[in-house]
Amino acid sequence: MQALRRLFVCSLLISFIRISTTTALDTISPSRSMRDGETLISAGGNFQLGFFSPGTSKGRYLGIWYSVHTETVVWVANRETPLGDSSGVLKVTEQGLLVLLNSTNRIVWSSNSSTTAGNPVSQLMDSGNLVVKDGNETNPVNLLWQSFDYPCDTFLPEMKLGWDLVTGLERYLSSWRSTEDPAPGEFSSRMDRRGFPQVVTMKGAKIMSRPGSWNGLHFTGYPYNPQTQASPTLEYEIVLNKDEVYYEYRLLNTSMFSRYVLNPSGTAHQFTWVYQTHSWELSSAVQADQCQNYALCGAYTSCSVNVSPICACLKGFVPKSPKDWNSGYWSDGCVRKIPLACSSGDGFLNYTGVKLPDTSSSWYDKSMSLKECNGLCLNNCSCTAYANLDIREGGTGCLLWFGNLTDMTQFTSGGGQDLYIRMAASELDGIERKSTFKKKKLPIILIGSAVFLVWFIIGLILYIRKRKLRNQGVTKDYLGEDREDMELPLFDLSTLAKATNDFSSSNKLGEGGFGPVYKGTLIGGKEIAVKRLSKNSGQGTIEFKNEVILIARLQHRNLVKLLGCCVQEEEKILIYEFMPNKSLDFFIFDQEGQKLLDWPTCFHIIGGIARGLLYLHQDSRLRIIHRDLKASNVLLDNDMIPKISDFGLAKTFGSDQSRGNTNRVVGTYGYMSPEYAIDGIFSMKSDVFSFGVILLEMLSRKKNRGFSHPDHHLNLLGHAWTLWIQDKQLELIDTTLYDSCNISEVLRCLHVGLLCVQRVPEDRPNMSYVVLMLSSDITLPPPKQPGFYTERSVPESPSRNRPFSVNYFSTTVIEAR
Repeated sequence: MQALRRLFVCSLLISFIRISTTTALDTISPSRSMRDGETLISAGGNFQLGFFSPGTSKGRYLGIWYSVHTETVVWVANRETPLGDSSGVLKVTEQGLLVLLNSTNRIVWSSNSSTTAGNPVSQLMDSGNLVVKDGNETNPVNLLWQSFDYPCDTFLPEMKLGWDLVTGLERYLSSWRSTEDPAPGEFSSRMDRRGFPQVVTMKGAKIMSRPGSWNGLHFTGYPYNPQTQASPTLEYEIVLNKDEVYYEYRLLNTSMFSRYVLNPSGTAHQFTWVYQTHSWELSSAVQADQCQNYALCGAYTSCSVNVSPICACLKGFVPKSPKDWNSGYWSDGCVRKIPLACSSGDGFLNYTGVKLPDTSSSWYDKSMSLKECNGLCLNNCSCTAYANLDIREGGTGCLLWFGNLTDMTQFTSGGGQDLYIRMAASELDGIERKSTFKKKKLPIILIGSAVFLVWFIIGLILYIRKRKLRNQGVTKDYLGEDREDMELPLFDLSTLAKATNDFSSSNKLGEGGFGPVYKGTLIGGKEIAVKRLSKNSGQGTIEFKNEVILIARLQHRNLVKLLGCCVQEEEKILIYEFMPNKSLDFFIFDQEGQKLLDWPTCFHIIGGIARGLLYLHQDSRLRIIHRDLKASNVLLDNDMIPKISDFGLAKTFGSDQSRGNTNRVVGTYGYMSPEYAIDGIFSMKSDVFSFGVILLEMLSRKKNRGFSHPDHHLNLLGHAWTLWIQDKQLELIDTTLYDSCNISEVLRCLHVGLLCVQRVPEDRPNMSYVVLMLSSDITLPPPKQPGFYTERSVPESPSRNRPFSVNYFSTTVIEAR
């Protein structure tokens, strides 16, 4: 009996030991480490963590793999620092850091958590996520660190691909260098935040493919059949809010395994585990056909693998280079047969079943209707197309495109979405006539045209009457004949006084040579910036009229929008859209602001400024030279989209004019080009010089004017040039950009900046070439010595009056918005 009792006790003890061992297999702590040869197994047995050597490699890596197929590695810790032997140890420190040690106890890899815990543990979850947390914490969200924040080449369910906007963390896939080397390769899949966020696959800094924008149900670049999606196994979602922008998918059947892999050749595959065959089944391949190659056919084209040739111009467009097009080189794309007339009767042509174009130069709103979207696009001269943001429940939201439309695919059976492309009215009439004659429905068109004409005449009469009433009592003499062409709303002085609390000092945003600027709130909650000409100012009247006349005719997402003006009771006031993030100089010259401006945002801003200048120089109805481009005149909206402001000093050029000359040099020293500051000669290349200064200031986080260095007395341009010729370019880059920067992008921007500030205007690139250099990997020419190589005074000619600011303020600057 006693023997049986002993046996029973022993059995209980062994069972307890087994249970304790089993429950501890998924966790390590400061008192329990894991050595090479041991593994952690997730609680449900889905995944294992341990050491491995890929293929014939002799290096040892710490990784996570599937229990059902140990050769399928989904995550690697020490991707670039393999261990040379089997002496590796994984530990959790008392501070909550996960560290990998080699035979000499040197750390070869560690987690980067900055938060500590009283009882830190590391646990392998059944999702494949390796986490570090406080062992006393019951909330699964409160983690010190997780491997899901640092993906390798595999995208797992519940993993996020995108951005944490609070911390600036980007989660993206990067391919292995080869099948036996898990070090990061040259391909990556990430979330592009420009415009409406989209997933892209890149080779270095170049986009290779994109699945198309997400429309609530699917990516528009993939074939889609609702009938085959009746019983889905995966659920997809893109999350857009003020804290996060990411794409993820979840398993609706938790007993299955699914994974996306970006392989070393840049192809993305989706695999599903098949239990019957104990193997992975290929579910989809992103690079399934030639049309998946990014922008294969160029701008304003559609690609279709079911026709030959696969590239075709959209209706109303013709090949830009017919000779190249006919030879099978389609990358130059197509151009319009008839230019847009903007407010003179443009319309939209509906394309069905297309992969929506690249959204990097788009704008979106989640709540607008398609009808409101149509009106918004029609009223913006730069808008080239629109579509529903979300097609569920009949369609909601608005997606607008600005600039060229690229990377479109035409689907013949399932997939894609409706897209409405802007066309000149005469072009639409021609397309509609062809379609009508083919279908023999000419009477319907004639009746519709007659009805449209009647309504158009009625609308025109009402518009003229309303405009005439609105202009009554307004000081038309001040703006002269230009007022008739501006269609600019006129604000009542009492309305502005109420919006700004009677121009209260508490509403004051800043003040420049023009006068003070106030924040205002109209009835209904719309926020505005009110720029008021100071009555005591000896300057500004000419600038005020200039700005009203010019900017009222400009519409571009990278130019600040003028909402209206007021010229009552001797007041001269401009009303702008309110920019909550103030101006660019705050972010690049302020220590606190610098922390908020990471490299992806910086690069996005650089591109936006360049596109805004290109519009002024080439694409607007007027050719405009800004003459006072600087960091404080670049405003940032809520999404950090840059908008060029302050057109008080701007000049218009004729189509055949290349430069101008003035006896009154005004602007901001430090940004002015040499030929303008010394001789009063200005041109588009003057703005290019200013852009180059801004670019170098953004990289260095230093002002050109007043820059100092212990080794020399050069200004910022001279310092950058010295580092360039000494092949020490990276020394110019401020340390705040190190953690987030893409080295190839940074070096290209530095190169472009030096090209823009070259001393001779003819050596500087025009803005169309600047945009091309920033957005592609073309070979760049070597830069020459910059203008104002050293800090020096500008010689004053007795025949010229050249008021310019030496303290970084121009005559029309608005410092805060």
